[in-house]
Amino acid sequence: MTKTGVRTLEIASNQSGRRLDNFLTSILKNVPKSFIYKIIRRGEVRVNGSRTRPERKLLENDLVRIPPLMESLPSRRIISTAKRTLVDKAIVYEDNKILVLNKPAGIAVHGGSGLRYGAIDIVRELRPQSPDIELAHRLDRDTSGCLVFAKDYRTLRQIQTQILDPGCRKTYVTLLSGEFPRACQLVELRLATSRAEGEKITIVSKDGKPATTEFKTIETFDDLSLVEVRIFTGRTHQIRVHGAAAGHPIAGDRKYGDSLLNAKLRKRGLHRMFLHAGSITLRLGESLEEITVQAPLPKQLQEFLTELRCAN
Repeated sequence: MTKTGVRTLEIASNQSGRRLDNFLTSILKNVPKSFIYKIIRRGEVRVNGSRTRPERKLLENDLVRIPPLMESLPSRRIISTAKRTLVDKAIVYEDNKILVLNKPAGIAVHGGSGLRYGAIDIVRELRPQSPDIELAHRLDRDTSGCLVFAKDYRTLRQIQTQILDPGCRKTYVTLLSGEFPRACQLVELRLATSRAEGEKITIVSKDGKPATTEFKTIETFDDLSLVEVRIFTGRTHQIRVHGAAAGHPIAGDRKYGDSLLNAKLRKRGLHRMFLHAGSITLRLGESLEEITVQAPLPKQLQEFLTELRCAN
């Protein structure tokens, strides 16, 4: 542990518009987010000499006071060489603005809830020359595929704005239970978060937030359908809950899926949830040049599809 003194930071033009809590998280990388909220509530963090709230949008030339803190020294030893190598090999695109990972299933995007680190911590170790690198969005721990990191705040804000836009092209590939209709299906069901046995879940609720998912069948098997998915909103577990609500839960989904079907599929070789973020299209930089990044289907999912096709 090391103790810092009082710091006063002036907000640069490229940080203008950023929320105070997100700004502090990017500056205090080894301080728990819960502690950051605590020091804001206590008034120990001040903006232009005044108490403030976590959601305050900072402006250019604002002065942010950060109190003395005990910060953990970053340790390279907590992340195994195997995990570092796995993530390094999973990088599918990189330039001076973004890095895109074909995130392996089983790796959380960030630490917390008993996890000491996530994909963002591993990427920061792999790219020490990019100290401002941040997650631009999230993927479930058990979902593989395109995960985008921004190397500067301006790019981060660009990506986050686009991801919230229904016109943003994000495609997924999933395997659904049963024979899904051949025609393109649009599922529009409001979603809300709830708790069941102490666990946070997403449910269909008339009081929830609007959520829209498009399903398009690619291939059918005896009891399963390979489907391309496009989401127009970014609710937690949206594809998983919409699929289950339509009567076609995702194969291998332990939270919202069919436990009997999952047990059968494990015997056939599927030991994870079959949900993969296959591609994302973004417009970056001053020119808003369009770029599409694709993440190949992992070997395990490719091999399982081959087994299904041979059995048909």
